[in-house]
Amino acid sequence: MKQPLTREQRTTIIYGILCIVLLIVVLQLWLLTATMNGYMGGDDTLIWPAALTSLACFGLIAGLLRYIIVMERDES
Repeated sequence: MKQPLTREQRTTIIYGILCIVLLIVVLQLWLLTATMNGYMGGDDTLIWPAALTSLACFGLIAGLLRYIIVMERDES
């Protein structure tokens, strides 16, 4: 049988996930800045790859936050 996580273990997991989410959000802001800079410079080939990458980042963040919600629901 699986033992439930302690409060300290859950807190460590949540802090780790939130740090990863923060890193991905900063990556998305950099991606937006680089894409806008390229687009304003006349290079419109960056738009779709950047949009797909940003969508993948969004999916990863949504999955991580869903994991936190499921973990909290299972523990209470």
